[in-house]
Amino acid sequence: MKKIIMIAISMLLVGLLAACGTSEKDSANGSGEKGADKEVLIMGTSADYPPFEYVDSAKGEEIIGFDVDLAKAIAEKLGYEIQVKDMDFNGLIPALETSQVDFVLAGMTPTDERKQNVDFSDVYYTASHMIVSEKDSGIESLEDLNGKTVGVQLASIQADKAEEIAETVDLTVENRNRIPELVQEILAGRFDAAIIEDTVAKGYFEKNEDLAGFTIEEDEQEAGSAIAFPKGSELTEEFNAELVKMKENGELEKLIVKWFDNK
Repeated sequence: MKKIIMIAISMLLVGLLAACGTSEKDSANGSGEKGADKEVLIMGTSADYPPFEYVDSAKGEEIIGFDVDLAKAIAEKLGYEIQVKDMDFNGLIPALETSQVDFVLAGMTPTDERKQNVDFSDVYYTASHMIVSEKDSGIESLEDLNGKTVGVQLASIQADKAEEIAETVDLTVENRNRIPELVQEILAGRFDAAIIEDTVAKGYFEKNEDLAGFTIEEDEQEAGSAIAFPKGSELTEEFNAELVKMKENGELEKLIVKWFDNK
Protein backbone atom coordinates (compact mmCIF):
# COMPACT_ATOMS: atom_id res chain seq x y z
CA MET A 1 0.00 0.00 0.00
CA LYS A 2 2.84 2.37 0.90
CA LYS A 3 4.44 1.69 -2.48
CA ILE A 4 1.18 2.43 -4.30
CA ILE A 5 0.79 5.73 -2.45
CA MET A 6 4.37 6.76 -3.35
CA ILE A 7 3.74 5.97 -7.02
CA ALA A 8 0.54 8.02 -6.97
CA ILE A 9 2.34 10.99 -5.39
CA SER A 10 5.14 10.72 -7.95
CA MET A 11 2.66 10.75 -10.83
CA LEU A 12 0.88 13.74 -9.32
CA LEU A 13 4.17 15.67 -9.01
CA VAL A 14 5.10 14.85 -12.60
CA GLY A 15 1.74 16.15 -13.73
CA LEU A 16 2.13 19.36 -11.77
CA LEU A 17 5.65 19.96 -13.09
CA ALA A 18 4.49 19.36 -16.65
CA ALA A 19 1.67 21.84 -16.19
CA CYS A 20 4.05 24.42 -14.70
CA GLY A 21 6.52 23.84 -17.49
CA THR A 22 3.85 24.43 -20.11
CA SER A 23 2.72 27.60 -18.39
CA GLU A 24 6.26 28.99 -18.17
CA LYS A 25 6.95 28.15 -21.79
CA ASP A 26 3.76 29.81 -22.96
CA SER A 27 4.61 32.91 -20.92
CA ALA A 28 8.18 33.06 -22.20
CA ASN A 29 7.18 32.63 -25.82
CA GLY A 30 4.26 35.04 -25.58
CA SER A 31 1.82 32.44 -26.88
CA GLY A 32 -1.91 32.95 -27.29
CA GLU A 33 -3.26 36.48 -27.58
CA LYS A 34 0.07 38.02 -26.58
CA GLY A 35 1.71 36.49 -29.62
CA ALA A 36 -0.87 38.25 -31.76
CA ASP A 37 0.03 41.72 -30.39
CA LYS A 38 0.87 44.37 -32.96
CA GLU A 39 4.41 45.66 -33.35
CA VAL A 40 4.89 48.91 -31.42
CA LEU A 41 6.48 51.87 -33.21
CA ILE A 42 7.92 54.78 -31.23
CA MET A 43 6.88 58.19 -32.51
CA GLY A 44 9.17 61.06 -31.56
CA THR A 45 7.59 64.48 -31.10
CA SER A 46 7.87 67.75 -29.17
CA ALA A 47 4.58 68.10 -27.30
CA ASP A 48 4.60 71.87 -27.05
CA TYR A 49 3.00 72.62 -30.39
CA PRO A 50 -0.81 72.75 -30.22
CA PRO A 51 -2.81 71.71 -32.14
CA PHE A 52 -0.14 69.44 -33.70
CA GLU A 53 0.99 67.80 -30.45
CA TYR A 54 0.44 68.91 -26.86
CA VAL A 55 -0.86 67.92 -23.44
CA ASP A 56 -4.22 69.27 -22.31
CA SER A 57 -3.53 69.22 -18.56
CA ALA A 58 -7.22 69.84 -17.82
CA LYS A 59 -8.04 66.47 -19.37
CA GLY A 60 -4.99 64.40 -18.42
CA GLU A 61 -1.34 63.75 -19.25
CA GLU A 62 -1.81 62.07 -22.63
CA ILE A 63 -0.16 63.70 -25.65
CA ILE A 64 -2.86 64.55 -28.18
CA GLY A 65 -3.14 66.53 -31.41
CA PHE A 66 -3.31 66.41 -35.18
CA ASP A 67 0.04 64.68 -35.63
CA VAL A 68 -0.82 62.05 -33.02
CA ASP A 69 -4.15 61.27 -34.69
CA LEU A 70 -2.45 61.09 -38.08
CA ALA A 71 0.19 58.69 -36.79
CA LYS A 72 -2.39 56.44 -35.15
CA ALA A 73 -4.58 56.40 -38.28
CA ILE A 74 -1.70 55.37 -40.55
CA ALA A 75 -0.34 52.85 -38.05
CA GLU A 76 -3.72 51.18 -37.66
CA LYS A 77 -3.97 50.68 -41.41
CA LEU A 78 -0.50 49.11 -41.45
CA GLY A 79 -1.06 46.92 -38.38
CA TYR A 80 1.18 48.80 -35.94
CA GLU A 81 0.60 50.38 -32.55
CA ILE A 82 2.08 53.76 -31.59
CA GLN A 83 3.97 54.84 -28.49
CA VAL A 84 4.54 58.61 -28.33
CA LYS A 85 7.85 59.86 -26.93
CA ASP A 86 8.15 63.54 -26.00
CA MET A 87 11.47 65.40 -26.29
CA ASP A 88 12.87 68.79 -27.22
CA PHE A 89 12.49 69.58 -30.92
CA ASN A 90 16.25 69.87 -31.47
CA GLY A 91 16.67 66.28 -30.24
CA LEU A 92 14.26 64.68 -32.70
CA ILE A 93 16.58 64.10 -35.66
CA PRO A 94 19.41 62.83 -33.43
CA ALA A 95 16.84 60.44 -31.90
CA LEU A 96 16.09 59.08 -35.37
CA GLU A 97 19.77 58.71 -36.17
CA THR A 98 20.43 56.76 -32.96
CA SER A 99 17.31 54.53 -33.27
CA GLN A 100 15.65 55.96 -30.16
CA VAL A 101 12.48 56.50 -32.20
CA ASP A 102 11.10 54.89 -35.38
CA PHE A 103 9.71 58.07 -36.93
CA VAL A 104 9.05 61.72 -36.12
CA LEU A 105 5.77 63.58 -36.46
CA ALA A 106 6.22 67.09 -35.09
CA GLY A 107 5.20 69.64 -37.68
CA MET A 108 8.68 69.22 -39.17
CA THR A 109 9.58 70.87 -42.48
CA PRO A 110 11.61 68.71 -44.90
CA THR A 111 14.47 71.14 -45.54
CA ASP A 112 17.45 70.23 -47.72
CA GLU A 113 19.68 70.25 -44.64
CA ARG A 114 17.46 67.77 -42.77
CA LYS A 115 17.20 65.54 -45.84
CA GLN A 116 20.93 64.92 -45.55
CA ASN A 117 20.31 63.06 -42.27
CA VAL A 118 16.77 61.61 -42.53
CA ASP A 119 14.14 60.62 -45.09
CA PHE A 120 10.74 62.30 -45.38
CA SER A 121 7.24 61.46 -46.50
CA ASP A 122 5.27 63.75 -48.76
CA VAL A 123 4.12 67.01 -47.16
CA TYR A 124 0.89 66.41 -45.23
CA TYR A 125 0.09 69.96 -44.09
CA THR A 126 1.15 73.45 -45.11
CA ALA A 127 1.24 76.48 -42.81
CA SER A 128 2.99 79.84 -42.68
CA HIS A 129 5.38 81.66 -40.36
CA MET A 130 3.97 84.39 -38.15
CA ILE A 131 5.68 87.23 -36.31
CA VAL A 132 4.13 87.27 -32.82
CA SER A 133 4.46 90.22 -30.43
CA GLU A 134 2.49 92.14 -27.83
CA LYS A 135 -0.53 93.84 -29.35
CA ASP A 136 0.70 97.40 -28.74
CA SER A 137 4.32 96.74 -29.74
CA GLY A 138 4.05 98.60 -33.05
CA ILE A 139 5.58 95.62 -34.86
CA GLU A 140 3.53 95.26 -38.04
CA SER A 141 6.18 94.47 -40.67
CA LEU A 142 9.59 92.83 -40.94
CA GLU A 143 11.19 96.29 -41.07
CA ASP A 144 9.73 97.00 -37.61
CA LEU A 145 11.98 94.25 -36.22
CA ASN A 146 15.02 96.48 -36.74
CA GLY A 147 16.95 96.66 -33.46
CA LYS A 148 14.63 94.11 -31.82
CA THR A 149 15.19 90.75 -30.12
CA VAL A 150 13.31 87.90 -31.78
CA GLY A 151 12.80 84.46 -30.25
CA VAL A 152 12.62 81.15 -32.11
CA GLN A 153 12.43 77.47 -31.19
CA LEU A 154 15.85 75.83 -31.26
CA ALA A 155 16.56 73.81 -34.45
CA SER A 156 13.20 74.78 -35.98
CA ILE A 157 12.48 76.05 -39.49
CA GLN A 158 11.56 79.34 -37.81
CA ALA A 159 15.14 79.60 -36.55
CA ASP A 160 16.32 79.40 -40.15
CA LYS A 161 13.76 82.02 -41.15
CA ALA A 162 14.99 84.38 -38.43
CA GLU A 163 18.57 84.10 -39.67
CA GLU A 164 17.32 84.79 -43.19
CA ILE A 165 15.48 87.92 -42.06
CA ALA A 166 18.57 89.01 -40.10
CA GLU A 167 20.46 89.29 -43.40
CA THR A 168 18.42 92.38 -44.27
CA VAL A 169 17.06 93.52 -40.88
CA ASP A 170 19.27 94.34 -37.87
CA LEU A 171 17.80 92.04 -35.22
CA THR A 172 19.04 89.73 -32.46
CA VAL A 173 17.92 86.10 -32.56
CA GLU A 174 17.41 84.17 -29.30
CA ASN A 175 16.68 80.42 -29.05
CA ARG A 176 14.46 78.52 -26.62
CA ASN A 177 13.58 74.82 -26.48
CA ARG A 178 9.80 75.16 -26.25
CA ILE A 179 7.11 77.38 -27.79
CA PRO A 180 5.54 78.34 -24.41
CA GLU A 181 8.94 79.69 -23.39
CA LEU A 182 8.89 82.05 -26.39
CA VAL A 183 5.46 83.36 -25.47
CA GLN A 184 6.47 83.88 -21.84
CA GLU A 185 9.59 85.79 -22.89
CA ILE A 186 7.42 88.14 -25.00
CA LEU A 187 4.98 88.74 -22.16
CA ALA A 188 7.88 89.31 -19.74
CA GLY A 189 9.37 91.92 -22.07
CA ARG A 190 12.60 90.01 -22.72
CA PHE A 191 11.70 89.33 -26.37
CA ASP A 192 10.18 91.93 -28.65
CA ALA A 193 8.72 89.23 -30.88
CA ALA A 194 8.94 85.57 -31.85
CA ILE A 195 8.50 83.61 -35.06
CA ILE A 196 5.91 80.86 -34.62
CA GLU A 197 3.90 78.77 -37.10
CA ASP A 198 0.61 80.58 -37.78
CA THR A 199 -1.68 77.72 -36.77
CA VAL A 200 0.11 77.39 -33.43
CA ALA A 201 0.24 81.15 -32.89
CA LYS A 202 -3.51 81.52 -33.35
CA GLY A 203 -4.05 79.16 -30.43
CA TYR A 204 -2.05 81.50 -28.19
CA PHE A 205 -3.98 84.53 -29.47
CA GLU A 206 -7.21 82.92 -28.27
CA LYS A 207 -5.76 82.44 -24.78
CA ASN A 208 -4.07 85.84 -24.46
CA GLU A 209 -5.57 89.06 -25.81
CA ASP A 210 -2.27 90.89 -25.30
CA LEU A 211 -0.70 89.02 -28.25
CA ALA A 212 -0.96 89.84 -31.94
CA GLY A 213 0.88 88.98 -35.14
CA PHE A 214 1.17 88.99 -38.90
CA THR A 215 2.01 86.31 -41.44
CA ILE A 216 5.23 86.30 -43.45
CA GLU A 217 4.61 85.83 -47.18
CA GLU A 218 6.81 83.09 -48.63
CA ASP A 219 7.10 80.10 -50.94
CA GLU A 220 4.37 77.63 -49.90
CA GLN A 221 6.70 74.62 -50.21
CA GLU A 222 9.03 76.07 -47.58
CA ALA A 223 6.32 75.83 -44.92
CA GLY A 224 5.12 72.24 -45.35
CA SER A 225 5.21 69.54 -42.66
CA ALA A 226 6.25 65.94 -43.37
CA ILE A 227 6.92 62.70 -41.48
CA ALA A 228 10.62 61.99 -40.84
CA PHE A 229 12.24 58.53 -40.82
CA PRO A 230 15.76 57.14 -40.41
CA LYS A 231 17.70 56.94 -43.66
CA GLY A 232 16.71 53.83 -45.60
CA SER A 233 13.77 52.93 -43.33
CA GLU A 234 11.13 50.65 -44.91
CA LEU A 235 8.53 52.64 -42.97
CA THR A 236 8.99 55.65 -45.25
CA GLU A 237 7.35 53.95 -48.23
CA GLU A 238 4.72 52.22 -46.10
CA PHE A 239 3.59 55.40 -44.33
CA ASN A 240 3.74 57.50 -47.47
CA ALA A 241 1.50 55.09 -49.40
CA GLU A 242 -1.16 55.33 -46.70
CA LEU A 243 -0.74 59.11 -46.48
CA VAL A 244 -1.46 59.38 -50.21
CA LYS A 245 -4.62 57.27 -49.78
CA MET A 246 -5.78 59.48 -46.90
CA LYS A 247 -5.35 62.56 -49.07
CA GLU A 248 -7.33 60.98 -51.89
CA ASN A 249 -10.22 59.60 -49.82
CA GLY A 250 -10.70 62.69 -47.66
CA GLU A 251 -9.52 61.20 -44.34
CA LEU A 252 -6.67 63.70 -44.03
CA GLU A 253 -9.01 66.62 -44.67
CA LYS A 254 -11.31 65.39 -41.88
CA LEU A 255 -8.39 65.42 -39.44
CA ILE A 256 -7.42 68.92 -40.57
CA VAL A 257 -10.96 70.17 -39.97
CA LYS A 258 -11.05 68.46 -36.56
CA TRP A 259 -7.87 70.12 -35.29
CA PHE A 260 -7.54 73.38 -37.23
CA ASP A 261 -11.06 74.61 -37.98
CA ASN A 262 -11.74 77.67 -35.81
CA LYS A 263 -8.48 77.12 -33.93
